[in-house]
Amino acid sequence: FDFLCSVLSLLLCRLKWNFYLIIHKYEGKQSLQGRNTKVAVVLIQKKTPLPPGEDVIASERAAALCNACDLSGKSLFVLPHTDHLVGYIIRLENAFYEHAQTYYYTEIRRVKSHKEFLNKTTHQLLFVRHQFKIAFFSELKQDTQNALKNYRTAYNLVHELRAHETNMLEIKTMAGFINYKICRLCFQHNTPLDAIAQFRKHIDLCKKKIGSAELAFEHAAWMSKQFQAFGDLFDEAIKLGLTAIQTQNPGFYYQQAAYYAQERKQLASMLCNHDSSVVYPNPDPLETQTGVLDFYGQRPWRQGTLSFDLSDPEKEKMGILSLQLKERSVLHSELIITLLSNAVAQFKKYKCPRMKSHLMVQMGEEYYFAKDYAKALKLLDYVMCEYRSEGWWTLLTSILTTALKCSYLMAQIKDYITYSLELLGRASTLKDDQKSRIEKNLIKVLMNESPDPEPDCDAAAVKASQKLWSDRVSLAGSNVFTIEVQDFIPFVQCKAKFLAPSFHVDVPVQFDIYLRADCPHPIRFSKLCISFNNQDYNQYCVVEEAYQKSDILEQSSQGTMCLVPGKTRKFTFKFVAKTEDVGKKIEITSVDLILGSESGRCVILNWRGGGGDAASSQEALQAARSFKRRPKLPDNEVHWDSLAIQASTMIISRVPNISVQLRHEPPALTNEMYCLVVTIESHEETVAKDVKLTAGLKPGQDANLTQKTQVTLRGTDTCDDSFPALLPDIPVGDLQPGEKLEKPIYIRCGTVGARMFLVYVSYLINTTVEGKEILCKCHRLEHLDRVFADIPFLLMTDILSASPWPLTIVTSQLQLSASMTSVDQLESYVENVVLQTGESASECFCLRCPPVTNSGGVATGCYIISWKRSSPVESVPVVSTVITLPHVIVESIPLHVKADLPSFGRVRESLPVRYHLQNKTNLVQDVEVSMEPSDAFMFSGLKQIRLRILPGTQQEVLYNFYPLMAGYQQLPSLHINLLRFPNFTNQLLRRFIPTHIFVKVRR
Repeated sequence: FDFLCSVLSLLLCRLKWNFYLIIHKYEGKQSLQGRNTKVAVVLIQKKTPLPPGEDVIASERAAALCNACDLSGKSLFVLPHTDHLVGYIIRLENAFYEHAQTYYYTEIRRVKSHKEFLNKTTHQLLFVRHQFKIAFFSELKQDTQNALKNYRTAYNLVHELRAHETNMLEIKTMAGFINYKICRLCFQHNTPLDAIAQFRKHIDLCKKKIGSAELAFEHAAWMSKQFQAFGDLFDEAIKLGLTAIQTQNPGFYYQQAAYYAQERKQLASMLCNHDSSVVYPNPDPLETQTGVLDFYGQRPWRQGTLSFDLSDPEKEKMGILSLQLKERSVLHSELIITLLSNAVAQFKKYKCPRMKSHLMVQMGEEYYFAKDYAKALKLLDYVMCEYRSEGWWTLLTSILTTALKCSYLMAQIKDYITYSLELLGRASTLKDDQKSRIEKNLIKVLMNESPDPEPDCDAAAVKASQKLWSDRVSLAGSNVFTIEVQDFIPFVQCKAKFLAPSFHVDVPVQFDIYLRADCPHPIRFSKLCISFNNQDYNQYCVVEEAYQKSDILEQSSQGTMCLVPGKTRKFTFKFVAKTEDVGKKIEITSVDLILGSESGRCVILNWRGGGGDAASSQEALQAARSFKRRPKLPDNEVHWDSLAIQASTMIISRVPNISVQLRHEPPALTNEMYCLVVTIESHEETVAKDVKLTAGLKPGQDANLTQKTQVTLRGTDTCDDSFPALLPDIPVGDLQPGEKLEKPIYIRCGTVGARMFLVYVSYLINTTVEGKEILCKCHRLEHLDRVFADIPFLLMTDILSASPWPLTIVTSQLQLSASMTSVDQLESYVENVVLQTGESASECFCLRCPPVTNSGGVATGCYIISWKRSSPVESVPVVSTVITLPHVIVESIPLHVKADLPSFGRVRESLPVRYHLQNKTNLVQDVEVSMEPSDAFMFSGLKQIRLRILPGTQQEVLYNFYPLMAGYQQLPSLHINLLRFPNFTNQLLRRFIPTHIFVKVRR
């Protein structure tokens, strides 16, 4: 078989030394005469060849063949078809490569020899042609450095040509070809900055070479193609290993290509706007005899014409007309969308979200112009969320306007209503007359009528949409639309606020719903209803008003459900909580405001929780940071920004109106039937029913105490281990108002030590709330405190003078028991303090109790006060009073947390906080630490982490808090979960670390 190319012609034959066949095939190559194409013959040998020099016959035949074919000995090759075929092929390839190199070198020398006879006066065009051929042959020769050098020279020669309107397109075409070659080689040499610099130079030189004003769209198309081609080169180089950055990536070039494509579209709409009576010229000026152009960039109707003068103006006019008519058939929007899509993909890849959103908006608009309204709406709806969250209201308004047009042209009722609601709201920058038009159209849709067309829509599309709207009106389907408000910004704002964070069960639960409208005209709603986590309360929180359909835009504000623009309307609700909800939280799960009626169309605006929309959180933060003085309003009005949403409240038990007193004579003796008299007195206005008493050892103490403590109601009983340590729900009966009841309890303690006892009284009582009778359960609880082992605690002493004469505290001394240690040095802080009658002095000591083995109370020690009567006589004797301090219950704690933080913070200044977590057990602790954010702070640090703390060691967790508001603010909450100790609660944790801090204003 034969393989033909302009560099080397190969003839492959089997090695049979058939001279006639070889010569016959070789004569077929005589057509290459006059060219420098090399010819080579490859003989394929199936047998293993002999070593060189031994096969004399083969050498003679090879020489004879070279003479017969006029071949050089270097152009005859033998390819043995043996096991080492790959090695022979590589050697053959290298030989062919040398032949090709020689060919290109010869061609370059030939072109250079022609170039020496040229001069720039008469052969300016040939200079460019020859320089380009030298560069092209160098590139084929794989000498890319010389190729790049010659391409640059050719590019400079192109711009030295005299430019005129008639040859402008040819110059730009050649400049574009050569620029592409230069940029491609720069990327291959891994010099992207040189490629970018060359491209910028290329654009600067060519962007003003527009050419014929009637064909200006051609220049815009050429510019678009240049940016697109460079973007493709840049992207290809990145795939081959080049690293791009956010500020320099192919997306910018695709974006600019799309910009020029949009400019091309605009120019074409102006220049190609011919009447329908204008027909395409016949004969076609764009056709040539051969069907192709002789030279790139030349006009088909004047090929080869170098003169700047137009010989046939009429033919020129027809040619321009044919180009304009062909431009009308170009689908510009598809070109623009493709380029924008490429740019979006690049900006998404390099994490440029704002650029991506900006271009997606342009894509949506192009889909709108291309009448693909579904895709346009999908893209615009996607980017609206970002512009809402960042507060770009002008951009959002523009996007919403286009989206409203798309929804109108597709007759999408829910989308049309949603976008209308938002365009009427406070985030919209439309003028009042535009808002009025949208509001009237919205009311028409709610009345099951077709809205008026949106301005600047395509006439044919409007006509088609009107038919769709007519079909929608005639359909008898569902006309109720629920719109989730928290995802956008409607023209109605809502805030729910409970009047208190908690309510007793015998007090009505009260809350307010605040509504505010931002539309240009008063608007009337039909129903307001609130939903709770307990749906039984929903029926009590409904406001409904019936009206005629024509009254929905009633100008009067007398109606209950009529909202006046700019005015805050308050609706107050109250209901009685159920007794089974005591200790539970009541939450507002949703607020529904209904616009329209079931006879027409009905729109339900649904706020999750206590209200708020997409902009509420940002507005609340700005209001909290603002120090502007608000103007004074009438008593029945409130500032909207000052209202805070409180969507939940706690139902707590009724305050018990009984008194419980304990009478006993401590201490109790071992094995004594110790009597504890409980006195219960009712201060209720009605009968306290089913009074029950629970008394005995408080649960949760040492098991040994539980076994050695017995409780009974009769002192004559002989208590043994069968008697319980706690008597629950002892029936006492009913208590009349003012009645007092005494109940003796007998306790036997089998071991020495302190014990904590519990006395708990519960009863039922009927009470009337808002005319409704409910049954409340009340209780009274008494218990003691305790300290934690090896954790510092404070002991405070108060000295109160009851003497009618002044007393002088000479000194004081704290003597600790062996089981107590002092954290600081014990000093007296009341030395020589004089106390008048009724005055007091206090001291505070920081103590620590080491772990103890017994679970009983631990003795603290005694407090010694040395005092005397105040007198000028120094010989007044000093009296020492010894006070035995009470025992304390000592409990162990698995983890101790200590916080290091400044005493105060400043707004917008970093506040470092360090938490020390110390393992107080002999086990390895697995600790889960999480930080719950606060509205008043931003913070940096690990939001959630899992630590492992060895026994007796500690770990540190560091956070940087950033205060946002001044005042006494709540810190972000630290939550700790111990996997080995699930009973370790965050409520216990709050004893050790601060929860609030005072934040000063910024300096």
